[in-house]
Amino acid sequence: MLRFFTAVLSLITLAAFADQEILDQYPDSVLYEKPVEVIPDVWSAIGATAPPGYENAGHNNNLSFIVTGDGVVVINAGANAKLAAALHEEIKAITDQPVKLVINENGQGHAMLGNNYWIDQGVEVLAHVDAAQEFEEYSAQIYDGMTRYARENAEGTVPMGPTRTFEEKETITMGNKTIEVLYSGPAHSPGDIQVWLPDDGLVIAGDMAFHNRIPPIFEDTCTSCWIETWETTFAPLGATYVIPGHGYPTNMAQVEEHTIGYLKHLRAEVGKLLDDGGTLEDAYYVDQSPFARHDTFEELATRNAGQVFTEMEFE
Repeated sequence: MLRFFTAVLSLITLAAFADQEILDQYPDSVLYEKPVEVIPDVWSAIGATAPPGYENAGHNNNLSFIVTGDGVVVINAGANAKLAAALHEEIKAITDQPVKLVINENGQGHAMLGNNYWIDQGVEVLAHVDAAQEFEEYSAQIYDGMTRYARENAEGTVPMGPTRTFEEKETITMGNKTIEVLYSGPAHSPGDIQVWLPDDGLVIAGDMAFHNRIPPIFEDTCTSCWIETWETTFAPLGATYVIPGHGYPTNMAQVEEHTIGYLKHLRAEVGKLLDDGGTLEDAYYVDQSPFARHDTFEELATRNAGQVFTEMEFE
């Protein structure tokens, strides 16, 4: 327990310095940050709380791994093969157990574009069927976008989907760990999944949960569905520890405030605007000031408001 609280104190200290203006916090590696042990045997390389760019090589999500005693399970392949390789080097410095499985948290580039590195190592890659379909449809443009910002860090990356898929739940027993890979319901993007360690009370939430930054809202994001999935399926897990998709590890209360609190606030403001007969142009100016301190606010707030207006206009 003392070990856990020491780790938490370290993470809180790091979070205090979370700032999207910090371009790279681990200059010796293509990774944005060196992996930290969140609880015993569960590690995460925390990504930048900023959009993907050259300086962070696309490492703006969390790349996590579980050391089970009989192999390692990695959550997220990385945004390119170089990030995947860099993460693998960190894993090999921590344990001589082989990586036996990679889990893609969704069909986005930072979850899947590193798949070819792991597949070349003979590692199976697991994803939700909807995430696999999303990546298959959009992988070319996702890859093109990554090559533009990552430049030479894109070398060696070949878009590959997962080697196997699931629909609702997959339970993995490996070493001393029981790992439940869950599809809780529609949320941020197609095929979002969570990795739940019931014996440890820890959830690797993927893009269900954000911390230290506001989430992007896409054309295919259903914010009302996201809130419902959170309240009916995700929150009832009762996790003590949360590794979010983006931002520092924390607890459920914190990620709820930074994720669902933001969505509910934005929907309430847009709802008032609709009731008053406001337009899409008006939506860009709704009040989001309670979240202005969060990273990516300047990049995302205006666009998010427009997306939510378009969604709610037809509800």
